[in-house]
Amino acid sequence: MTIFSKIIAGEIPSYKIAENENFYAFLDIFPLVKGHVLVVPKTETDCFFDLEKNYLEEILVFAKPIANAIEKAFPCNRCGLSVIGLEVPHAHLHLVPINSADDLNFNKPKLKLTAEELKEVQQAILEHL
Repeated sequence: MTIFSKIIAGEIPSYKIAENENFYAFLDIFPLVKGHVLVVPKTETDCFFDLEKNYLEEILVFAKPIANAIEKAFPCNRCGLSVIGLEVPHAHLHLVPINSADDLNFNKPKLKLTAEELKEVQQAILEHL
């Protein structure tokens, strides 16, 4: 069972943004920037493009209102998305408020936010959903 499956099951706490029968979205606790959200399928699949066709279609539809909320909650040119999938063997999509392509550089140091800061980020996004 991956760490993401444990988060989805409620075994590990998370800062939930949205959930439906197939997907779960929550804050990255080591974000590139404030507003960085992870969208994961509830089915445990390692590689993103190994997901079933319907999951590939539906993940973007699920992510769209979250991306719109991120853009409203944080000053940015747009909400960027990235699929890397090397850190956790569970397919996931990163939604990140960006102003340039360099803002999606995952080699940059991650932020270390307090629990209070993470709750503020969560609330800012939820207010726009």
